[in-house]
Amino acid sequence: MKPLAARMRPQDLSEFCGQQHILGPGKPLFLALKQQVLQSMVLWGPPGSGKTTFAQLLAKHMNTEFIAQSAVLVGVKEIRMALEHGAEQVAKGLPPPILFIDEVHRFNKSQQDAFLPFVEQGAVVFVGATTENPSFELNNALLSRVRVHVFKALEKQDIATILDRALTDTERGLGKLQLKWDDNILEEIAAAADGDARQALNWLEVCSTLVKENGRVTADIAQQVVGARMMRFDKSGDLFYDHISILHKAVRGSHPDAALYWLARMLVGGCDPLYVARRMIRMATEDIGNADPRALTLALNAWEVQSRLGSPEGELALAQAIVYLACAAKSNACYKAWGAAKKDAEATSNLEIPFRFRNAPTQLMKQQGAGQNYRYAHDEPHAYAAGERYFPDEMKSKQYYHPTPYGLESKIQEKLMFLKQLDQQSKNK
Repeated sequence: MKPLAARMRPQDLSEFCGQQHILGPGKPLFLALKQQVLQSMVLWGPPGSGKTTFAQLLAKHMNTEFIAQSAVLVGVKEIRMALEHGAEQVAKGLPPPILFIDEVHRFNKSQQDAFLPFVEQGAVVFVGATTENPSFELNNALLSRVRVHVFKALEKQDIATILDRALTDTERGLGKLQLKWDDNILEEIAAAADGDARQALNWLEVCSTLVKENGRVTADIAQQVVGARMMRFDKSGDLFYDHISILHKAVRGSHPDAALYWLARMLVGGCDPLYVARRMIRMATEDIGNADPRALTLALNAWEVQSRLGSPEGELALAQAIVYLACAAKSNACYKAWGAAKKDAEATSNLEIPFRFRNAPTQLMKQQGAGQNYRYAHDEPHAYAAGERYFPDEMKSKQYYHPTPYGLESKIQEKLMFLKQLDQQSKNK
């Protein structure tokens, strides 16, 4: 017998749950289905959100052939055969089949080019499914010929509806077992599935095997099956970078509570704590900098604690550091200065170092003028060689670093303004 999740796939679009932002009345996909005019598309969304099911229902709704392939299992040869089959069908006056490619992001950019002429000619209605951002994973030529529809993780109520349908359906579901459930268990399973209907149905099926017919599924049984809440966290995909992005933005936005929450989401979801620690170094240097140099030290210390001790001490050290980073004075002045300096360095890498700043370890170097007229800053008033230029002679002086008035940088700003006054005085002499 097929798994419950496979048996409970909707038989027509009226049974399809979720995605009302694109399938609700008046929405683009709703209108296209109503008018029976479809263009090739890419369905982008998390696992269990209904991408494959929707593609199957499309073919049924359009009364056309459904050809399903997985980019994990087949190559361009098999895909080209399916595309040529579609062209033959169209040549016979039949509607173009729907060619569904699961995990289409697994194809490289050149392999994706194989679809282009067939999509353009209307030999197939191409439907690709992916959990990764199409902007990064699909080539521009293919993207220009398809419409991207974003599938969202199913809402808790959507999953609860699917579970209830599975419990009452006597043909495809578990209705014949007439199971009883303790209060709120279905809602808890729906919440624990975190938007993945397939996962929720799998748990439901396992629960049903642990009790007799007409039996009761208790909270203890459900806990055994579901176990620790399974969080939707992809350790390598697009969603992973969304997690680290919002953690970084919460720190930058000086929200320690939100930063703690997203840190916990990542660690509980199985992210490598050392990766988070490394990104915290980035936060300390990019968004705090010299406004509070202690932030970098604390981030490095947290990294070392995690490396030496592991969990749970390391996680607590990371939490302490993330709170400090979020609360610290913010400045991206060093980050911006470094970017500007790198750009100029790449453009002027052929300019010579002025001879007065060169070392003269040999007599020949001294004869060429190396080190001559160098002003030793410690011998100057205020330990500063006022008016001296340290850029290449052919290059104008630049100011890359603009301290902010926040934290320690306010003191740095005062110091640099004082030194500028000394430079100006030296010019007026």
